[in-house]
Amino acid sequence: MKTVFKILFILALAAYLIFAFAKFTSRGNRAKCEGITVVITDSAHAGFITASEAEGILQKARIHPVGEQMDEIRTKKIEDVLKKNPFIKDAICYKTPDRHVNLIINQRLPLLRIMAKNGEDYYIDEYGYSMTPMGYVADLAVATGNIDKNFAKKNLVKLGKFLRDNIFWNNQVEQINVTEDHSVELVPRVGNQMINLGNCDSLEIKFRNLKAFYENVMPQVGWNKYTRLNLEHTNQVIGTKRENNK
Repeated sequence: MKTVFKILFILALAAYLIFAFAKFTSRGNRAKCEGITVVITDSAHAGFITASEAEGILQKARIHPVGEQMDEIRTKKIEDVLKKNPFIKDAICYKTPDRHVNLIINQRLPLLRIMAKNGEDYYIDEYGYSMTPMGYVADLAVATGNIDKNFAKKNLVKLGKFLRDNIFWNNQVEQINVTEDHSVELVPRVGNQMINLGNCDSLEIKFRNLKAFYENVMPQVGWNKYTRLNLEHTNQVIGTKRENNK
């Protein structure tokens, strides 16, 4: 009898728990959303999306969840609306038992701004994804000249990633220019020499050579000695002297 009683007690307890959970869930779903929490990943890095801007996107689309009935909030729709923004790579939305909605947003981080000769103007991320500026301005190197999106993706992305990962050069390079023959030139913040990088291969070696030239040659001859520094060859730096320098 004791065994049968235990079985009946467990069944009754399970039935009660199922009933209580269903009742609680039903009440929770009929209740209204009391708040929203937005988390932006990589928010310490340069980016264009903030929590308030994400909420603004939802308000503009008239799907901001606060004040809405919990069972009428469509998390998938919220995710889809947010992902239409070019600076949002991915979004996860979910409800919590305390009548809140949580948002986790993975943003796209721009590497460079492209202002091409053909009129195209966009930011590009490390995957070659292009983003319309939409009024945003970032303190990034600007690439100009003869640039199409294929060249930007295959070449300038490599240069942008190198600059991003090297604080010294990221601060030193102000502008990138691409010539008609697709040779890459750099305009530095310090010094008035045009730097001819050539292609975007062997960047570690080329910039290592340039830094050695800065440290060992420039202090001896002065920063105004050369108008142009050529890094095309990985075994040397070639300087072009100013006309008034011998």
